[in-house]
Amino acid sequence: MKNRQENFFIRFFKGVVIALGFILPGVSGGVLAAILGIYERLLHFMAHFRKNFKKDFMYFLPVGIGGIVGIGLLSKPLEFLLAHYQVIVLWGFAGAIIGTLPALIKESTSRSKRDFVDISWFFAMLILGGLFLFFMSEIFGTIPANFFGFVIAGMLIALGVLVPGLSPSNLLLILGLYTPMLTGFKNFDIAGVFLPIAVGGIIAMILFSKGMEYLIQHHHSRVYHFILGIVVASTILILVPNPYSEETISYAGITGMTITLSVITFILGTLLGLWMSKLEDKYK
Repeated sequence: MKNRQENFFIRFFKGVVIALGFILPGVSGGVLAAILGIYERLLHFMAHFRKNFKKDFMYFLPVGIGGIVGIGLLSKPLEFLLAHYQVIVLWGFAGAIIGTLPALIKESTSRSKRDFVDISWFFAMLILGGLFLFFMSEIFGTIPANFFGFVIAGMLIALGVLVPGLSPSNLLLILGLYTPMLTGFKNFDIAGVFLPIAVGGIIAMILFSKGMEYLIQHHHSRVYHFILGIVVASTILILVPNPYSEETISYAGITGMTITLSVITFILGTLLGLWMSKLEDKYK
C-alpha cells in the first residue's frame, strides 16, 4: 500500500511538471514527458487506447490530476508577469524556443539526410505559414475565447505532447487565446476552460496520435522540417507587433531598462531551452 501511495505521488508530481509544457511558450509537454520517462507509454496509450485501457488509465490518472493542479498553481504568476512585464517575458519565451532549435534540427536528420524536399517544406512553412499566422485574425477574425476557441487550444496542447519539441503556447499567443486561457486556469473555470481544452485534447489524440506515429515512422524528416518552419515563424511573430491581433506584443513606452532586461531574459531563455533539449536527448 505504501509503495502504491508513493507511486501515485511520484506520478502526480510528474503531472505538475508536465503542466509547464502546457502553459510556458518554448517548453514542450512532450519533451518533459520524455525527460520524466513516460512519453513512450503515453504515446502508445493515445495511439492504442483500447489496448490495456484500464491499466493505462489508472497509471495516468495521477499524472492528469497533477497536470490540472500544476496549471492552476502556475497560471496566476504567469498572468501577472504578462500583464506587467510583457516585453521582458515574451523575449524570454522566444529565447526558450530558440534554445530548442538545435535539438529539433539534429532530430530532423537523425534518420535520413536532408534533401531538397525537406528544405522546401521548411521554407514553405516559414514564409507561407508565417504569413498565414500573421494575417489569420484579419482573414478569419479573432478566434473567440469561448468553448470552441478553447477546444482548439486543447488540440494544440495535445499536439505539443504528441510531438516532443513542439510548443503550442506560442501559437496560442498568436491566436489570442493564451491570456484568456491563463485567466481561466487561474480561476479554475472547469466548464468554460478546463472542459473544452480536455475535449480538444481528446479529439486531437484520437485523430492524430496514430497518424503522428505513422508519419514519424515513415516521413520523419518531412515532419520535423514542417515543425521547424512553424516554430521559427511563430517565434518571430511573438516578437513582432501585429495590428490584426489583440494579444500582440507592444513596445510603446519601452525604456532602456526594459531592453536590457529583455536581452537578459532572452539569453536565459535560450540557455534554458538548450538545457531542456539536452535533458530530452539524455532521457528519451
